[in-house]
Amino acid sequence: MKKINSINLEIIANSVNSIAEQMGVILSKTGYSTNIKERKDLSVAVFSAKGELLSLAQHIPLHFSSLSGAVEVLTEKYSVEDVYEGDIFIANDPYCGGGSHLPDIVLLKPVFYQGELIAYMVNTGHHADKTRKGSTIYDEGLRIPVIKLYEKGELKQDVFDLIMLNFQMKYERQGDLSAQMITNQFGSDKLVELIDRIGIDTFHEFCQEWLKYGKRKAEVAIEALPDGEYTFEDYMDDDGAGNEDLKIVTKLTVKGKNITFDFSGTCPQVSGPYNCVPCALKATVYYAMLSVLDHTIPANSGFFDSIEIKAEPGSLVWATEPAAVGDRETTSQRIADVIFGAFSKMDPKMVVAAGNGAISFFSFSGKDSRTDQPYIYVETIGGGSGARYNKDGLDAIQVHMTNTSNLPVEALEMEYPLMVEQYALHENSCGAGKYRGGLGIVRAIRVLAESEDTMLVAASTERAKRRPWGLSGGGEGGNASMKVIRNGQVISDVAKPRNIRLQTDDIVELRTAGGGGFGPAAERETEKIRSDLQEGIIDRKWIEEAGIDPGKL
Repeated sequence: MKKINSINLEIIANSVNSIAEQMGVILSKTGYSTNIKERKDLSVAVFSAKGELLSLAQHIPLHFSSLSGAVEVLTEKYSVEDVYEGDIFIANDPYCGGGSHLPDIVLLKPVFYQGELIAYMVNTGHHADKTRKGSTIYDEGLRIPVIKLYEKGELKQDVFDLIMLNFQMKYERQGDLSAQMITNQFGSDKLVELIDRIGIDTFHEFCQEWLKYGKRKAEVAIEALPDGEYTFEDYMDDDGAGNEDLKIVTKLTVKGKNITFDFSGTCPQVSGPYNCVPCALKATVYYAMLSVLDHTIPANSGFFDSIEIKAEPGSLVWATEPAAVGDRETTSQRIADVIFGAFSKMDPKMVVAAGNGAISFFSFSGKDSRTDQPYIYVETIGGGSGARYNKDGLDAIQVHMTNTSNLPVEALEMEYPLMVEQYALHENSCGAGKYRGGLGIVRAIRVLAESEDTMLVAASTERAKRRPWGLSGGGEGGNASMKVIRNGQVISDVAKPRNIRLQTDDIVELRTAGGGGFGPAAERETEKIRSDLQEGIIDRKWIEEAGIDPGKL
C-alpha cells in the first residue's frame, strides 16, 4: 500500500471536514423547531468504524460530549456483526447512553461501503419539549439508552411510539428527528462518494494517519509549554436547590509532552441539576486545550488521547447516577473559567479574563390560544467575554462551551404568544482595565394575553453573586440578575427560579454578566474611555468605581 503523503492527508481531511460542515447546514435548514432552525443548537461529527473522531464541525463545543459518548457506548454495546446497513441508533441518556443531558437527542448512522462498516455519521439537536426539573435524573424526562430506531432500513415502530408518547409537541419532535436522519444520510452519501474517488484502502490509511497526526501535533504543542503545576479555583453561586458556593478546582500539570488536569478537591455532586457527567467534563477540557494550543491541531481522537483527566467520582464535575444534570451547561462554563485561570498562572497572555460564566436561559411553557396548541420557548442568552492582553472583550456574545445564535425577535414573536419588551446591552457591566471586558445582555420577555396557563418552568444565570475575574490588574465584570415583574413590582429576584406561574403582562427580565478586564484601568487610553462614554457603554459612576481619574477626561 502506498503511504499517504502530507498533501493527500490534508486534502482528504478537508474533504471529510467539509462533509461535516455541510451536514450542519442541512440540519439547521431542515430542522422544525426554533432551537434547531434558528438558534442552531446542534452539532455533527464523523467517526471511524472503531468510534474514533475524524471530524467535528464547528458548532457547540459541549455537544462533543454527547456525540463521542454515544459512539463509545454503541461500539461497546454492539458488535460489528450486529450493525447492519440501514440501521439508525438513537440515544440521550447521560449514564447509559453517552449523553450529557436529556434534551440533546443523538442519532447515529453506520456507513457501509461494499458491505463493510467504515464510519458513523452522528448528530445531535436540542429537543426543547421536556420541561421537568428535579433532584435526580429520574425527574428530568425520558431516558433513552443507545438503541436501534431503524434496523436494516425498517422503522422499529414500537420504539418510535414509546419515544413519541413521552413528548407533548410530537409534530416538532418528528420534524426535528426527520431532519437529523436526513442529515446523517447526506453525510453517508457524501463519504461514499469520496471513497469512490480515493479508494477504500486509502480511506483506511487516512483514518490511521490522521489520528497519528493529531496526536503528534498535540504533543509538540504541549512540549512547548513550561513544565510545572498550576492550580486555580472558582465557585458557582449555587445549584438552585439551597447549596451555595460550589467549588471547582483544577491542578494543571505539564511535564514534557504530557499534560494532566486533576479536578480533585471539587465539591460533591449536588441535588440541583448542575452536575456534569464525565463526557461533559472531557468536552470542556478538550475545548480549552484547542483554544490555548496551536489552532491548527485537528479536533480528532488522536489529539484528545494526548490529554489525561482526573476527577473524583461523585463530584460536581464527575457525577454518578442518579445526579440531576439538566443544567450541566452552566457548570461546564465555570469549568472552562477554572481551566483558563490555571493557564493564566502559566502566562496571562495565553487566555482571556473570565467571561459571563454561564449559559443563561429562559424556559417558558403554556398554551397558545391562537393555535390551541402547547408551546415551549427556550432560549440561551449570551453575555460579555473577558478582555485579553491586547484587546477589549466582546459584547453580547456566547462564550466558551456554547455557540448558539440568538432567536430573532421577529421569529420569537411569530412562533410564541410572547413579546420582547427589551433587548439591549447591559450597560456598565464591563470589567474595567487597560482593555475592558465585554458587556452583558438585557433580555426582557412579556407574557401576552394569548398565552394560557403560562409558567416560567425554569430560568438560570450565574455570576449573580461572584463577579467574573479580571487578569493582570483588570477589574471584575458586572453581576448578572433575574427578575419577574408584575404590575411594576418585583415578585421574584432569584437567579435560578423554578415553576413560577405567570399572568398576562408579567415580565421576565434577565441581565447577564459582563466580562472581566485585563490590565490596570489607569492605563486605558483616554480616547477609548471617552468613546465608551459617548456610546453609553459606561457612565461617570462606572469611571469613579474603576478608579479612573475623571479629570483627564
